[in-house]
Amino acid sequence: MGLGKKWFLWSQVVIGMLLVQAFATGMQILSRIILVEGTFVFALMTYRHLVAALCVAPLAFYFERVSEVNKCNKNVWFWLFCNALAGLERLNLDTKGGKVKCIGALMCVGGALTTSLYKGKAYYIISHHHHHDHTTNHSHIIPNTTHTNWPLGTLMLVGSCFCYSTWFLIQVKLKQIFPYKYWSTMLTCLIGALQSAIVGLCLDRSVASWRLGWNLQLITIIYSGSLATAATFCLLTWAISIKGATYPSMFNPLTLIFVSLSEAIILGVAITTGTLIGMVLIIFGLYSFLWGNRKETKSLVHDENSLEGEGAIKITMSASDHIPTMPTTPKQ
Repeated sequence: MGLGKKWFLWSQVVIGMLLVQAFATGMQILSRIILVEGTFVFALMTYRHLVAALCVAPLAFYFERVSEVNKCNKNVWFWLFCNALAGLERLNLDTKGGKVKCIGALMCVGGALTTSLYKGKAYYIISHHHHHDHTTNHSHIIPNTTHTNWPLGTLMLVGSCFCYSTWFLIQVKLKQIFPYKYWSTMLTCLIGALQSAIVGLCLDRSVASWRLGWNLQLITIIYSGSLATAATFCLLTWAISIKGATYPSMFNPLTLIFVSLSEAIILGVAITTGTLIGMVLIIFGLYSFLWGNRKETKSLVHDENSLEGEGAIKITMSASDHIPTMPTTPKQ
């Protein structure tokens, strides 16, 4: 096997997680534009999950037979709605890889907090003249934060992060009792669409809020449904089944970097000193986590091979100790 092929087999999960963050970046930029223009958020969520379910449905019906899915019991629905127990990731602080992995996770968290809490001096990627043109053209997209409810927004973001982390933990348990990733993704999207529709109809029943047109709103719904939801859920479920719940979630801070750079280039938003410091911490933290994770995996495989080798030696020695010897007959 060539070196390039070996590298690709090792890094395919990393490539998949980078695609997930790229999809999320595009969804956030597009959603920000259409939401500021007046799109009803629950209509966006409902249509987005319906598009995702339609995209995953052919894969579910083709690769995973319905007869096998029907054999699953009601525990599947329980784990689709309930929280999972924590403690699914071992730190292994007694190993070098475990320590580096823990330090990398802390650096990623520190980078995200630095980006959010510290601003500092503002920098612009484009020139001052172009920045003025961008600000004029996209002034309706850049929100005015003077009248924003920061405490409520912070509370909602914390709740969103908690629910998202719980979703990662649920996938580990769900995989054990329902090993059909396409069906679980499709059912999750259908349930999400139903929940969004119920809440949205309770808040706003006007036809104008739910009407679709041939504009950026429709493009955002198709993009976010097919790539940022359907493809993302499939990639995350696949990565969790291989690497565990913590591994794919460690890539989430990269969205901060991608979104900050995209906003600076497309919308002319400034990049602050805090954002730059946070980017550096996130990049080094993610690299440390990936290095520690790979080191830890190699160490575990080496230990398992050593134990198997020792067991084989012991079995061979014990077998040789009990081999009966043929009695020798004296010569006449």
